[in-house]
Amino acid sequence: MPHASVPTLSGDDEIARVAELARAAGRLGIDTEFMSEGRYRALLCLVQVAVDDADAPNGVRIALFDPFDKLDFAPLAAVLADPEIEIVLHAARQDVAIMRRAWRTDVREVFDTQVAAGFAGYGAQTGYGNLLGAALGQRVGKTASYTRWDARPLTEEQLSYAAEDVLHLLQLSDALHDKLSAHGRLQWAQEECRRMDEATDERDPETAYERLPRSGQLDPRARAVAREVAAWRERTAQQEDKPVGTILPDPALVEIAKRKPSSPRELEQIRGLHGGHLRRRGQAIVEAVERGRAAEPIAREARRPGGEQGDAPLIALVEAVIRTRAIEAELAYELVASRADLEQIVIAARRGDPQPSVRALSGWRRELVGEEIAELLAGRRAVTISHGKLDVTPSV
Repeated sequence: MPHASVPTLSGDDEIARVAELARAAGRLGIDTEFMSEGRYRALLCLVQVAVDDADAPNGVRIALFDPFDKLDFAPLAAVLADPEIEIVLHAARQDVAIMRRAWRTDVREVFDTQVAAGFAGYGAQTGYGNLLGAALGQRVGKTASYTRWDARPLTEEQLSYAAEDVLHLLQLSDALHDKLSAHGRLQWAQEECRRMDEATDERDPETAYERLPRSGQLDPRARAVAREVAAWRERTAQQEDKPVGTILPDPALVEIAKRKPSSPRELEQIRGLHGGHLRRRGQAIVEAVERGRAAEPIAREARRPGGEQGDAPLIALVEAVIRTRAIEAELAYELVASRADLEQIVIAARRGDPQPSVRALSGWRRELVGEEIAELLAGRRAVTISHGKLDVTPSV
């Protein structure tokens, strides 16, 4: 339920206190509010934590911290990097990426309640509010979720919303731990959550061109130009803290790579470049083009072996087996395998190649169904129907 009084922002002393309590309890719940609009990377605007505290109401201490106050977050960052402390978040990837960058810290032992929900029968992308309702019967308001978190002072509504967002986070974690342990799925969920530990929003300027639309259609020389122009755009956007598209739109960048203009005047023939682009950045763009023209051409990557018409039934068969095992395990199917995984598995089996390095054939997924589908495609198992249900049995 919402706080009876409006929470207040805390300072360095409280950061040290919650860090101490987190070490004693072996866990910390955390969430952030940030703003991405109009920036190169998201701006951290508020940090809210929940930590076990026997002296606090309901045994949970809630604290809110304003990064704009230039607080010393070092004690909290040390907690995030401590492998002995579980860090509880919901939909953790962007929060982890922002905290790693803002505080220059590792984030270890993440327990993402959204990921865990997929292993507990709640769905792979369940929102925080819906999950609280399903697992705990609790409701949270979303009245301030899309407000200006970068404006100061923060309103009473924003502070109440932020505190409420972590109020039940540790209780939710307890419920998910209990359910996953009862079904023998806790270790699987924890393994999947380890992927969140390395979440990052850092981007390599030298590989930025690979994300351009239709970059695969560029010839090797144009790809070299695209790499230099995209790298210049990335660095400029970072320096000016602006979205890359405001520096130079994607379609214009691709067209520049194709045409390779050698002067600002030639840039005027390219759509999507307005006068501001040409006045402020025309010479820099031409210089980036020249660097690309002087660089070694970039050959297209070799294409993976393609599928054949006869692969479709095999992919459908493998998918049916995976869906069956996911239902039996009360797992969200989306956690187990992607369509691209299945295509690679089937193509490799048809060609007699080694098993591909895909997630569906490793870790907990291999334990659940990966080994089974590999043997099915090798002819050592067969699909049968028993009591109206699909089964996979050893071949006779």
